[in-house]
Amino acid sequence: MEQHWTRPPSRGATRRDPLPPLPSVPSVPPLPPQGGGREERGRERQPRPAAPRSGPAPVRPLVLLAGRRVPNPRLTGLGAGLFSAALMFLLGCLDQLLFGASLTVYSVLFLPACLLTGLWVRGGDLLSAPVVVPIAFAVGLLPVAEGGHGFGARLMGLVTALATQVGWLYGGTLLAALTILARGLRRAAARRQAARARPRH
Repeated sequence: MEQHWTRPPSRGATRRDPLPPLPSVPSVPPLPPQGGGREERGRERQPRPAAPRSGPAPVRPLVLLAGRRVPNPRLTGLGAGLFSAALMFLLGCLDQLLFGASLTVYSVLFLPACLLTGLWVRGGDLLSAPVVVPIAFAVGLLPVAEGGHGFGARLMGLVTALATQVGWLYGGTLLAALTILARGLRRAAARRQAARARPRH
């Protein structure tokens, strides 16, 4: 009888041991929703309010300060006449001392005097400004007009100066009239606005 020979198992073919278990992976926390992330990013992008600056107060414009310092009197009709006459007489004396009694310089200085008279007369005596400025022009000509030592010679010199400078006299009077006209229109407009603002019963 034939005997089947079986090869003994080799040493490497021994029974294998089971593999060790794999290490456990830590669980990852779930991600936050995307909406919340966008809101947080939006909050981070928003600019922060600027902190109030602690420093000196802002400097006011010089124009406003200068406008407050300008005098703004209110003269009566008599006060406007005295003011314009005294001012023109003073300007006439200065013209004689500095410019040798120049009628042109005196006439040019007459224009701002008329403007100030029209601005400073009070509202109830506006019509007095065009009346008093020609008188003031004649008073200021006393130290400027050329003439002799006698009263008649001085009067003739005054009349001659008035005749030669009549254009400046009319121009200054017209300037005073336009000034009081503008003030009168402004007062009328203010009264209309006040009347409209009053409640009607």
